[in-house]
Amino acid sequence: MAPGHVLFSLQIPTLAILILLLLKTGNCCFTHIFCFGDSISDTGNYLKSIGDSNNPIRNLPYGETYFGHPTGRFCDGRLILDFIAEAYGLPFVPPYLAGESTKENFRHGVNFAVGSATALDSSFFESMGMEVFWTNYSLGTQLEWFKKLLPSILEESGWGSSIMSSALFVVGEIGGNDYNYLLPSGRTIDEVRTFVPDVIRTISLTIHELISRGAKTLLVPNNFPIGCIPIYLTLFPSEKKEDYDSETGCLKHFNEFAKYHNAMLLKELSKLRLLYPDVNIIYADYYEASMNIFRNPKKLGFSYPLKACCGAKGPYNYSLFASCGNRGSTVCSDPSKYASWDGIHLTEAAYKAIAYGVLQGSYSSPPISNTCSDIRHDSFKPSSFSNAM
Repeated sequence: MAPGHVLFSLQIPTLAILILLLLKTGNCCFTHIFCFGDSISDTGNYLKSIGDSNNPIRNLPYGETYFGHPTGRFCDGRLILDFIAEAYGLPFVPPYLAGESTKENFRHGVNFAVGSATALDSSFFESMGMEVFWTNYSLGTQLEWFKKLLPSILEESGWGSSIMSSALFVVGEIGGNDYNYLLPSGRTIDEVRTFVPDVIRTISLTIHELISRGAKTLLVPNNFPIGCIPIYLTLFPSEKKEDYDSETGCLKHFNEFAKYHNAMLLKELSKLRLLYPDVNIIYADYYEASMNIFRNPKKLGFSYPLKACCGAKGPYNYSLFASCGNRGSTVCSDPSKYASWDGIHLTEAAYKAIAYGVLQGSYSSPPISNTCSDIRHDSFKPSSFSNAM
């Protein structure tokens, strides 16, 4: 047999093996990530938006666990979004405000999420007599940023509209702050429930806009169980034992409110799926992924699920007058044992467990692995997570 024929015969099985491997792994389809949301996903936009103003997230201990320095993330380390990017072999998603003038920084996506952002515009809160002092970068503003930036991304990448079809759009978590500002201001849960349809409508309109521009895969997270968060447990204590979940110690009525929002969001996504049958609209159940931690803390390696790692003395290590990074606050020696980082946001360890649950577990519907199964899960899988699935 001629040498060329030998070489060709050797290449055939090699090629066949490669094809089989690609079919088995799904050959990950995401080339970009575009994210919209609040501090749960913010990788630096809020910090850029406040300029030189003093803020605790500008300093350690924020960022201490993974980066070794503050990055503008409201966490000790990586966020759910970071773990999603790592899982698909993509770089961390850069914040829009940090690289607006250098589009080459956005080769693999852009993060528009801003800490303190709401779904509803500031005019909504002003109409209720509330002074908006947190941020004006609502979901609507973030969408406008995306629309403004998109032409240059399409042009410079040379990929054209295929970017939209090969990108993962993460829309949320958003809406949590709308309630976080209303509930502590003295509004009752029943009153705030009446605003949930407005929040859901805003999220839905954003999804409509993205799909109209070619988005084919959207991951839409729901809201967290706020009744398990130290700030709510501290601000709304109850002397009634029945107000607390006997299994987790969380405040039941606040979690019921979060579930109400989530049920409405899921119902809206079902309508969108019927309207856009060729689009993958994936519901990310951050709520149940978080509750898995609170129901099974020891199995997941958490010793203090309801206490903040960074904060002040108290039943839940949280105080409005000595919040994380401010005078009077202290930080725990091992954040991985805590679910809450600063009483409002979660630790890297908790975000890692949630991310793994969404990407590889049962907390995405339909499973995101159906769309893209080539996940580098071994690099971020919590060591004991599978024991509590």
